[in-house]
Amino acid sequence: MQIKHLCHYSQALEKDMNMMIYGRDGVPFLVFPTQDGMCRQMEDFGVIDLLSDYLENGQIQFFVVDSVDAESWSAKDGILSWRTARQEQYFHYIVDEVVPLIREYNDLRPITLGMRLGANHAALTFLRRPDLFRGMLALSGVYDSDNFFDGYMDPALYESSPERFLPSMSMDHPYIEIYNRRKIIFCVGQGAWEDDGVRTLRFIQQQFERLGIRAWFDYWGYDVNHDWPWWYKQLRYFLPYLLND
Repeated sequence: MQIKHLCHYSQALEKDMNMMIYGRDGVPFLVFPTQDGMCRQMEDFGVIDLLSDYLENGQIQFFVVDSVDAESWSAKDGILSWRTARQEQYFHYIVDEVVPLIREYNDLRPITLGMRLGANHAALTFLRRPDLFRGMLALSGVYDSDNFFDGYMDPALYESSPERFLPSMSMDHPYIEIYNRRKIIFCVGQGAWEDDGVRTLRFIQQQFERLGIRAWFDYWGYDVNHDWPWWYKQLRYFLPYLLND
């Protein structure tokens, strides 16, 4: 399998950032690590081995980015407005710097992918710029910025909170037509540590239904916990659908 490490300077974040590229060809996936994770996480936690058949056969290509969650979503200290501004800088790093970098290796639109807080990044990045992506897969996200910012809200955080901006979206918004040409999957278990994920995903589903946005909302069983073994199963389960034209 072709594996490449890139280190590049981000103008948006004003620091060096890293990316791991797995595979040589196929449908590109922009992969966000789980909370506070970095670009080697998918390799360290066995996802690359799990999907090695797809990667080695040139069916998919993974582009795994670093997070800055420790400076934004999960920072314990710091000025709240600085933390939300940092998240907005990260969003612009992804869409203005990472997406063009992916295009240097693969000219297809990527699919956004993530688990836990990575699912939040995958969802909000896709929802804010569906023109740049061909779909998204979000596993076990908790779509409620209050969980991370204790009820604080400002314009920057609003843009990164689908549970806030979707209720304000008009039914004639031009993005709705684009969403409906894409493949959108949200999945959550209903077992241990998934209660907030279920609660917030049902609200997102209500907003999609109000707006007429077609998507696959999949609620797995009460034995399905918020943990890697289930995300492995979900990745293998949903991948054929995402690759089927």
